[in-house]
Amino acid sequence: MITLGGISGNVKKVFFVVCGTIFLAAGLVGVVVPVLPTTPFLLLAAACYLRGSKRLHRWIMENPYFGEYLRNYVEGRGISRRQKVYTILFLWFMILFSIVVVVEGLAVSALLLLIASAVSIHVWTLPSLKEG
Repeated sequence: MITLGGISGNVKKVFFVVCGTIFLAAGLVGVVVPVLPTTPFLLLAAACYLRGSKRLHRWIMENPYFGEYLRNYVEGRGISRRQKVYTILFLWFMILFSIVVVVEGLAVSALLLLIASAVSIHVWTLPSLKEG
């Protein structure tokens, strides 16, 4: 099967599955690395899986750990206040840990604090999903 650009549909599907898997891995690393964003990588993984594998797309969207979070985010419902609080607390814990234990230099520490502030504002201003 030949499509636009002379690339077969199967090659495109493999490409999207590989990219989705790379984005998923980056998102999972982002769970523990404070400056690496988790949500954008998980959203990219879901988008790639949508184009590459219905099975993998269904898996990521129904995943017990982040499936509901992704669905709520994609559908514009937002996240719960509890998730916002946990996300922001974990972000600040990891940023402060990095500043105290890992980072050397005032400029990098200031940059990390600026990034943490911007991410905190973004998370807090997301729509709040009603719990219950």
